[in-house]
Amino acid sequence: MKCKQCGTEVPEGAAFCSACGAALTAAMAPASPKQRLAPKPLANADPEDPEEVLWEGRFSKLAMLGSWLSAGAFTLAAIVLGFFLDFDGTKWTWAIIAITAVWLGLILWLLYQQFSIRYSMTSQRLIHEHGLLWRRTDRIEAIDIDDVSVTQGPIARMVGVGNIKIVSSDQSTPLFYLQGIDDARAVATMIDEVRRKERRKRGVHIESV
Repeated sequence: MKCKQCGTEVPEGAAFCSACGAALTAAMAPASPKQRLAPKPLANADPEDPEEVLWEGRFSKLAMLGSWLSAGAFTLAAIVLGFFLDFDGTKWTWAIIAITAVWLGLILWLLYQQFSIRYSMTSQRLIHEHGLLWRRTDRIEAIDIDDVSVTQGPIARMVGVGNIKIVSSDQSTPLFYLQGIDDARAVATMIDEVRRKERRKRGVHIESV
């Protein structure tokens, strides 16, 4: 297909033209991630260089599917072992305590991840908020992002969840992971497109000065 702005041939599904950096039409753009929002301007954005929120996400419940399956296998094994070895009352008590501790630990970890971590991607930067009582916000400028990659295990691939690795030239955050992200490949593609567009825009601006 061709860019309507400059007529350059661009790959099918590309969101931006590789020649002029123009955003392609919605019909040409790739499928949106499940967590992607309709772009909305930030209240304190510079009117000459508006910044929009493109995506917001959290740690997915599906990211712990492997842990839930392992906990289920552990529970079943403990029960079978108890009957096979003819546990007495004391041993059954300890077995139940161990099983409860495993499940409670997983639930608490999921709740912590769900309520303490939030990710946002704007048209200019990646934002990471974390903490329960005291919140900390880290920002990585899109122009500083050098590489984006996705890691998925066998179970994660089946449900579309993964960890996104960000390599940046930001001295405070040279390496950063977005963990347990739904539709991870689509989100990683979107982040890569934003950083490419921002670099092209800044490059044109610098050359014009």
